Amino acid sequence: MTRLTSLDRRQFVLAAGAAATLPALATLTAPTPATAKAPMLGPAAPTFRRFKLGAFEVTTIFDGAIQLDGPHPIFGENVSQSEVAALVEERFLPATKLEIGFTPVVVNTGAALVMFDAGNGVGRRPNAGLLAARFAEAGIAPADVDVVAITHMHPDHIGGLMEDGKPLFPNARYVTAAAEYDFWSPAERASGPTERVGKLVQSNVVPLAEKFTFLKPGDDVVTGISSVDASGHTPGHMAFRLESEGKGMLLWGDACNHYVASLERPDWHVRFDMDKERAVASRKRILDMAATDKLLSAGYHMPFPAVGYVERQGASYRWAAATYQLNL
Repeated sequence: MTRLTSLDRRQFVLAAGAAATLPALATLTAPTPATAKAPMLGPAAPTFRRFKLGAFEVTTIFDGAIQLDGPHPIFGENVSQSEVAALVEERFLPATKLEIGFTPVVVNTGAALVMFDAGNGVGRRPNAGLLAARFAEAGIAPADVDVVAITHMHPDHIGGLMEDGKPLFPNARYVTAAAEYDFWSPAERASGPTERVGKLVQSNVVPLAEKFTFLKPGDDVVTGISSVDASGHTPGHMAFRLESEGKGMLLWGDACNHYVASLERPDWHVRFDMDKERAVASRKRILDMAATDKLLSAGYHMPFPAVGYVERQGASYRWAAATYQLNL
């Protein structure tokens, strides 16, 4: 019989111990099948963005969005569908589908809380018309709004002025261009080709007439905020320029309605523009102002949070969405 040395015994014991441990290790390391699948949560996105502009505090609020066929012929009525499709596909956008978002802006100057446009209201719910609910999410009380500045009176800008038949901003005064009010407020606008807008003006704007101040281009809304002519989209369409502690910002409303098909091609006609050539001239002037003065800009229909810069590229422009510079 072969005798085991002390070294042999030690090796034998270690090997036996390892063999005994292997089943336990196998149990610990074997993959365990999941007991349940995690549920899908659905799309989610922020509903407001707040930042400083000098001494001002600016909040953009997402009123919602709609999806529809496009962008042609809504954008580029005076060019071919293939030309529009080629441009948007170069920018990674679909050629036959379009999303239009709505972004009102609130500016706290320290002396006044100023609301720019009021969203869609009940007429476009549930996809849009969410401003009233999102005021609460943004921590702003509608009763605290001092001034409502209306760029123009299309439904997606005045639909939210009333909620359940009452003013959403009960303590505010209102400002808009005299030319805009004079065009839309007559009772006869509530029939014929202007019926849709005219009826909404009669229900949402005319009852507030005593609280309105009517502006000319260059007039101040409050100190640090002045009006800018941007007519063409509608007869009295206005943009607004903000200035605080050397910082400037341009709120251009609907002067430019798509960050590719309108901003990159300001000559292209837009279905919603009432005076196409005047709108083109205003669009070019507004984009030139934003690019030349390097202004932070907010466009009502730019991709949320709807703030960025206009970069000049030859005879054209590009939209540069704001990023961390607003945090610094």
